[in-house]
Amino acid sequence: MELEIILALLMFASAIGALLMGYSVALTLGGVALIFALIGIGLGVFPEPLLRSLPSRIQGGSIMQNTTLIAVPLFVLMGVILERSRVAEDLLHIASRLLGKLNGGLGYAVVLVGALLAASTGIVGATVITMTLIALPSMLKQGYDPRLASGTIAASGTLGQIIPPSIVLILLADAVSNAASQASLSSGGKSLVVSVGDLFAGALIPGILLVGLYLAWIAFNAITRPARCPAVTVDEDTAPLNFKEVAFGFGAPLALIFAVLGAILGGVAPPTEAAAIGASGAILLAGLRLAREAGSRLAPVILAGLASLILVLIVRNTMDLRLGVEQMSAANMAGVTLTLLASFIFFAAIAAGLLVLRRMRQLMPALKSATHITSMVFLILIGASLFSLVFRGFGGDDIVKDVLHAMPGGRWGALLMTMIVMFVLGFFLDFIEIVFVVVPLVAPPLILLGFDPVWLAILMALNLQTSFLTPPFGFALFYLRGAAPPEVSTMQIWRGAIPFIMLQLILIALVALLPGLATWLPSLVAK
Repeated sequence: MELEIILALLMFASAIGALLMGYSVALTLGGVALIFALIGIGLGVFPEPLLRSLPSRIQGGSIMQNTTLIAVPLFVLMGVILERSRVAEDLLHIASRLLGKLNGGLGYAVVLVGALLAASTGIVGATVITMTLIALPSMLKQGYDPRLASGTIAASGTLGQIIPPSIVLILLADAVSNAASQASLSSGGKSLVVSVGDLFAGALIPGILLVGLYLAWIAFNAITRPARCPAVTVDEDTAPLNFKEVAFGFGAPLALIFAVLGAILGGVAPPTEAAAIGASGAILLAGLRLAREAGSRLAPVILAGLASLILVLIVRNTMDLRLGVEQMSAANMAGVTLTLLASFIFFAAIAAGLLVLRRMRQLMPALKSATHITSMVFLILIGASLFSLVFRGFGGDDIVKDVLHAMPGGRWGALLMTMIVMFVLGFFLDFIEIVFVVVPLVAPPLILLGFDPVWLAILMALNLQTSFLTPPFGFALFYLRGAAPPEVSTMQIWRGAIPFIMLQLILIALVALLPGLATWLPSLVAK
């Protein structure tokens, strides 16, 4: 037994060390696990049949047949298309024009656009880089303090970790649901199921509160130190915004976000179908924007497709469209006919949107980028599955459970230690590795200690978001540093992030002390 414990600890330490040396995450996790499994088999302390079960685990329900994970490539495609079609640029331009006359107006615009981009793209790196390239030069030109400007952009970019629909929450839902099932099997209790919709609902209130805290900090600066965030000076010859610009540039992305979230939280569609709605809506929005920019005749067709998408969602949610019933009312028959007609228009609009994207040379780069990100996620998942399989074969899950149960302070001490470890690992590892490797090990014992799995997942997501922003290793700070102009120093970026880190810690404390912030809405949706 002692040899198994030593091998388990050595395997975990070797994997962390190899990752810190810069080796590929997926291949490191799988390779280290395979090496230690062979060593264990040679020493007679690892069951060989367990290693042979890996193909069935990959092809079975944990990965290849997991319908929840199908939402990942669709949400990635949605985010990549919106990011490449310069929707973010339109959002920021309109928001800054609407709020720029206020002290701190550009800061408010950055936070609000960051929240919208978080809900539409969910990709932290892309959001931070996009916001830095678009917003930071304007903020500096208007006289903003570089610390406040850089901190606002970095913090707003990390909102993609917590505001749904978020890839982090999708992956966390799968990991925490498996952990809850494992904990219920160990305790002999009732099986717990944590869905993506539960985490989306649970993250909604904390995400809105965090946006509110960011806006309150900027407002505090605008009142006490207005020179740090002055109002925008607009040239007299600049044309005012018209309704059309606001509707297309700001209202359309907002409507798409509400459609995706509303479909999930309202029970209209499961996460996978809602992700398909998001991806198709992103194609239509990007195609419409590029078609209007190029003066293409396909713009009316794409606009009709957007209207038909909204119509299909409304009809589906209000009428019985089943064709197998014996008697159908005239209203339901009309609903079926209307749905078929709207679906035809929708698919024609999708084809038009793809054609516009192809003509504007945006389709293939977006597909390649989405394929690259999705392949990375699933390759890491396969490597992490092998790693967790071997770690459990050595009894590593029992080691983690015993350590957490023996922590001083009881279950709260175990939770605090887990959060500290995840926070530190967030400096060096991406959230995907932490979700796939660490969460399956620590979540089951914490759930056995009595913590609500939805609440626990939201705390973990907020914790990972904070580590993304913390100097000197926060990923968001690296992204911002790479895209920021040379006159903004690294120390200014670090100092600007500190107040927003404090705000995130305040929110974590609030969610920890008031679990209802994360559990009330999921319980309401479940009813």
